[in-house]
Amino acid sequence: MVSSIGTTSSTSLLSQAITAAKSNAATNAAAASSSTSTSSGSSSSSLSSLGGNFNQFLTLLTTQLQHQDPSNPTSTDSFTAELAQFAGVQQQVETNTNLTSLISATQDNQMASAVSLIGKTTTASSSSLPLQSGSASMSFTAPQAGDVAIAVTDSSGNVVKSATVDASAGTNTWQWDGTNNSGTQLGDGAYTVAVEGTSTDGTSVALPTTITGQVTGVSKSASGVNVDMGDATIDMSNLTGFSST
Repeated sequence: MVSSIGTTSSTSLLSQAITAAKSNAATNAAAASSSTSTSSGSSSSSLSSLGGNFNQFLTLLTTQLQHQDPSNPTSTDSFTAELAQFAGVQQQVETNTNLTSLISATQDNQMASAVSLIGKTTTASSSSLPLQSGSASMSFTAPQAGDVAIAVTDSSGNVVKSATVDASAGTNTWQWDGTNNSGTQLGDGAYTVAVEGTSTDGTSVALPTTITGQVTGVSKSASGVNVDMGDATIDMSNLTGFSST
């Protein structure tokens, strides 16, 4: 049930929820942006560059050996040490390349498993709230009964929905019909939610959210395998459960 925002404590909770939702939106946007870049080419580039430098070093070494003073030859210890350093770095780069290949293979296996989730309703520990077919759902756990503030922002961080609800102690579910504070129906997409409640000692506390949505696709990024719930992208490691419906 939605209660009126008439007390100072409720107003303060709502203000904190709005601030948290905007912060979460910025974090989610940054994560989405970084996930589009991959590091797969860096190891290959580093290895290629190292190979060129190594060949250049050998050329310089050979030239130096050919033109050194026979009566005062350069110590071979320094050459050996430099060769060992080049070989060590080359092995590290090759190891990183192999690890990248191994991670990619692991992600491919995870994607194969994730494909089976398409069409299923899943839950995930996330602040990304998918609005699908004009509806969204999320749950949170309140330390005690009382007012809890909820704020929802769009992908640009603009607050579109805010409310104070009378929560019970324990797990609570909040359904959003996709309308903004003016009652206008918003389009499906990825939104961000934040919840602020009161702890047992009377201080405000951010309450983690568990969102619910239907998986519509899977994707792989530099950070791992993701499941798509409409326009919302959720890290597969954050999934907490699923159902066949």
